[in-house]
Amino acid sequence: MRSDHYDVIVIGSGPGGASLAQRVARSGKRILLLERGGYLPRSPANWDSQTVFVDGAYQADETWYGADGRSFHPGLHYYVGGNSKVYGAALFRLRERDFGEVRHKDGISPAWPLTYEAFEPYYAQAEQLFHVHGQRGEDPNDPASSGPYPYPPVSHEPRIQELSDSLTAEGLHPFHLPLGILLDERDGKVTPTSICIRCDAFDGFPCLLNGKADAQIICVDPALAAYPNLDLLTNAYVSKLETDPAGRRVTRALVTRDGQEESYSADIVVVACGALSSALLLLRSANDKHPNGLANGSGQLGRNYMRHNQSVLMALLRQPNETVFQKTLAVSDYYFGADDWEFPLGLIQMCATSHADQIRGEALPGWLEWAPAMPFEIMARHAMDFWLSSEDLPRPENRIFYDGSRVVLDLTEGNMEGHHRLKKKLAQMMSRAGAHPVLLERSLYFGTDIPIAGTAHQAGTARFGADPASSVLDLDCRAHELDNLYVADASFFPSIGAVNPTLTIIANALRVADRIGERLGS
Repeated sequence: MRSDHYDVIVIGSGPGGASLAQRVARSGKRILLLERGGYLPRSPANWDSQTVFVDGAYQADETWYGADGRSFHPGLHYYVGGNSKVYGAALFRLRERDFGEVRHKDGISPAWPLTYEAFEPYYAQAEQLFHVHGQRGEDPNDPASSGPYPYPPVSHEPRIQELSDSLTAEGLHPFHLPLGILLDERDGKVTPTSICIRCDAFDGFPCLLNGKADAQIICVDPALAAYPNLDLLTNAYVSKLETDPAGRRVTRALVTRDGQEESYSADIVVVACGALSSALLLLRSANDKHPNGLANGSGQLGRNYMRHNQSVLMALLRQPNETVFQKTLAVSDYYFGADDWEFPLGLIQMCATSHADQIRGEALPGWLEWAPAMPFEIMARHAMDFWLSSEDLPRPENRIFYDGSRVVLDLTEGNMEGHHRLKKKLAQMMSRAGAHPVLLERSLYFGTDIPIAGTAHQAGTARFGADPASSVLDLDCRAHELDNLYVADASFFPSIGAVNPTLTIIANALRVADRIGERLGS
């Protein structure tokens, strides 16, 4: 059995694990990055909507179960870079109010144990690291910042600029979507040397040109090139973490790789597999000292799972929408409420343009009632597409756990009225902008037509806090019950707000990396 000792082991190469590994590697200490998948293959299929969305070719080949016993395939992606290989690269800061208690129709979104100010410097570093393009001052809910975005906003194409102007005339505040993208523009045109070419296969597609600021391109590959003290092992599934006899330190990670069992030890271990997979790893690492799962003395491990209340909606315009790169605009005017609703509604943002193959794969009967003769290609050409997110509240009963060898995700939707109202706001906006008043609900955008399988924007399951009785991690995201175990993904979120969580994951990972660096004496 192969075995080796490192100063730090990082499990998972998504935005959290990769950002942390890159920063800690600067110390010169020996770092091991373990990824259960390999590099996502680069091929023309990366930009094929049939392959990506309908066939789900890049999704994990796993079967999980809902609480009702119904099986599903989770929308997870096991590659170097994690889910960021197929994310939309919208990189938002949580709003300042998101860090405090927020009252919703169905309950209270709890306050974080740290304020926005503790994260602000790391948000700035994360924006720099992931090449975030944006414009301060446009978003009415954009939190205070120590400086401008590091890159200018991605320009609107003419039809999206028209929409932006129309919304502004109605008294709304549309803004340029903050995007992590390797794009160089001059006067709204892509330069000859830009990596990103502003294609129509951006949101949800693996980027064939490596123009998306994902964790592999931004962190893993540059760090491997710069730091010989950093090792990456791919196709390395961590089956279990073992502890010392007292149960106070993780002593080794047991790894299955290429059909062989391997073992690695470290002074510090960081779990960054994503909110679902991290909880599962800690649960299956139960031992005599941690009978309910590693770091689960509070009983909260795997609980409080959140994933946003989300919809992908397609508006059909009377005139063709010739936009190629559509994902450039967002509206947050209804984030914390509206004139006819005192509770938060959420965020409206654009997503990539519809493709005929995607539409063909959707559940169509309701659509064809009013567009029976419209070919899919024409529907795609007349489409304008939006991603809506509303806050999901943390509930202990929403959890992931093992039932024997089966993975069970117990999830009950809640806090949906605000989300339904947000859809109506979008319908009103688009009706005034010349779209059909019926918005068509998309399902394949989440890689599935089974709602529970749409695991985008996953968070919770190992919340951080000052009280070990009600949280899994301390304020530095170290497990309360283990001296050398940290978590650096969205597991630590006490609440999720209504913006994409990735930038907060990165910012916190950089924060945790600094704490680990202090322990290493670097």
